[in-house]
Amino acid sequence: MPSLDQALRAALAARKTLLTDLHAQGTDCYRLFHGSQEGAPGLTVDRYGPQLLVQSFHQPLEASDLHAIAGSVETALGQPLLLVYNERSKGNSRIDRDPTLFQPSEAALEDLIGHEWGLNYRVRGRHAGQDPLLFLDLRNARGWVKSNSAGKSVLNLFAYTCGVGLCAAAGGAREVVNLDFAQGNLAVGQENGTLNPELLPMQFIQSDYFPAIRQLADLPISSRRGQKLPSYPRLQPRQFDLVFLDPPAWAKSAFGTVDLLRDYQSLLKPALLATAEGGTLVCCNNLAKVEMSDWRAQVLRCAEKLGRPVQECQVIAPAPDFPSQDGKPPLKTLVLHL
Repeated sequence: MPSLDQALRAALAARKTLLTDLHAQGTDCYRLFHGSQEGAPGLTVDRYGPQLLVQSFHQPLEASDLHAIAGSVETALGQPLLLVYNERSKGNSRIDRDPTLFQPSEAALEDLIGHEWGLNYRVRGRHAGQDPLLFLDLRNARGWVKSNSAGKSVLNLFAYTCGVGLCAAAGGAREVVNLDFAQGNLAVGQENGTLNPELLPMQFIQSDYFPAIRQLADLPISSRRGQKLPSYPRLQPRQFDLVFLDPPAWAKSAFGTVDLLRDYQSLLKPALLATAEGGTLVCCNNLAKVEMSDWRAQVLRCAEKLGRPVQECQVIAPAPDFPSQDGKPPLKTLVLHL
C-alpha cells in the first residue's frame, strides 16, 4: 500500500530528533505512527523496548503491509524488534486472537522490559486485558511527576499499572500509594516496582474509586436506592501532597459512575478534598469530544465552589509522538496548585 508506506516514512522522519532525545533520557517506549493524525486512521505503531506493537482498530492489516511496517521501522531505528500485531476492529476493541492473522514468535510474547525516563517497565504483547501495560501518551505527565515529587506523599488514583507511582518514587517521594480496582493491574504495578529495586517500595490498595476516595476525603459512602453495598477496604481520612487523577472515560459500579463527559465533578471533588492545603492535584481527561477550554473552566469552577480555589493552573501537553493537527489532542492534563 504505497500511501501507507509514504505516511509511515514521513512519520518516522518527523520523529528523528525526538527519538534521539528520548534515547538520551533513557526512553525506548514511544509511538512511531499515530495513524489518526498521520494518514491512516485506525492504525498505531508503538515501540515498547525490544517489542514492536502494531494495532489496527478499523480493519485488519494485510500481511504484506504488516511486514512492510516492521521493515521500515527496523531500518529507521537500525535494529531488529520483536513484532506483535493486535487486530482490534471487533466489538469493544477486543483483540482478535485468530492465529491466521499473524502469529508472533515465542520470544515476542515473553515477559520483556521497556524503559521510560530511565525506569524499567513490564512489557507484554498479549495479556488478559486489551490495552498495553503502559499508556504512552501520558509520558510527559509521568515525567512531570518524576520532577516534582521530592519529599512528598503521593496518591495515584486509577493507577492502572502504577507508572505514575513509579515515577513519584523515582522522584524522591517519601510515600507513594497506588489505588486501582483491578488486582491484575496492581500486580503489574508490583512487578514494575520489583524491576526497580533501588526505589522506595510503593503501597497498593485494591478498591473501587468511590468508597476509597470518599473515605480519604472524610465524606459519607451512600448506597444507590438503598441497595446493600459490596465490601470495600476501610481507610482513614487523610490528605496527600500530590494527587494524580487519571480516570477512564466511563465505568459503572455499585458505588457510582465514572463519566468524564457528563459528571467529572463527582470524581474531582473528593480528589480535591484528599489534596493537602498548598498541595497539587494533577487531573486528566482523555475524551476527544471534550474541549480543553470548557473542561478547564469546569475544573476551576468546581474547585472554587468547594472552597479549594486553584492558585495556579498548568497544562501538560502530550509529547510530539502524539501529534494533533488541530492542536486539540484527546488527552488533556491539568496541574492544579491549591
